[in-house]
Amino acid sequence: MGKALILDANSIIHRAFHALPPLTTKKGEPTNAVYGFLLVFFKIIKEFNPDYIVSCFDFPAPTFRHKEYKEYKAKRAVAPESLYKQIPKVKDVLQSFNVPIFEEEGFEADDLVGTLAEKFRKTAESIVVSGDKDALQLVDMNTKLYLLRQGIKNISVFDERAVEEQYGIPPGKMIDFKALRGDPSDNIPGALGAGEKTAIELVKKFGSVENLYDQILNNGKEAESLKPSLRSKLIQSQKNVFFSKQLVEIKKDVSVDFDPKKCRWGLFDREKAKENLQKFGFRSLAEKIPETGAKKQIGENFKLW
Repeated sequence: MGKALILDANSIIHRAFHALPPLTTKKGEPTNAVYGFLLVFFKIIKEFNPDYIVSCFDFPAPTFRHKEYKEYKAKRAVAPESLYKQIPKVKDVLQSFNVPIFEEEGFEADDLVGTLAEKFRKTAESIVVSGDKDALQLVDMNTKLYLLRQGIKNISVFDERAVEEQYGIPPGKMIDFKALRGDPSDNIPGALGAGEKTAIELVKKFGSVENLYDQILNNGKEAESLKPSLRSKLIQSQKNVFFSKQLVEIKKDVSVDFDPKKCRWGLFDREKAKENLQKFGFRSLAEKIPETGAKKQIGENFKLW
């Protein structure tokens, strides 16, 4: 089995933008997010020596979640224009390294990350790189999460054991946890009276929101221990909880044009990639292009596919 890096590009860009001070080209174009993205990109290549790399971006249009729930992410502050201006630059850099870019109308980068992790299952172990804890639900025997916790230097790597040690529940139950807990940053309601601790306890005890409500509504023995006030709030929140679960679950079946051969890492022209970084003023980074690429340059008796 090989190793595949799956980049949640939008998430990394946001982390980099807020972690680094403003940087500009000689023409005054902002580049701090591009620079920070590259720092993460080079670091993970050195750390994991991947066989495959893919990148996932949000499509600049409403997703199916927005269509189903108009208030989805409605309270989130709009990012500065100087951040959005750097997204095409990051794509330009990725293209110079011949890293495939995935984005699909109606879906978020998360959904593409989940889909590609599923696609790689027979080919490679997946390492998802993201600053979004939502991706914890994707962790399993074949998928790890490289989580940017604060900025781009505070990193945690989660496998199944690490998720359970930190949250007390397995990764696959993070969907039920978030359905109950809700998510203020995405404006997802969750259940009344269910904070993080209560949500975790409920998932531990009942396993899923489906079983929780089956026990509550049918006066099951497992539900007898619930405090009357919490029980009442959960009943009031039933519709919101099931709707929240639908919203928070990352899709794994988005239709994408996937060919693992085209995702091989190292199929790029080193000199052109170097020139591309230099045009942004990243001269020192241009000299640190990962050597893995140098070993597999196009034109060195290495066939693309």
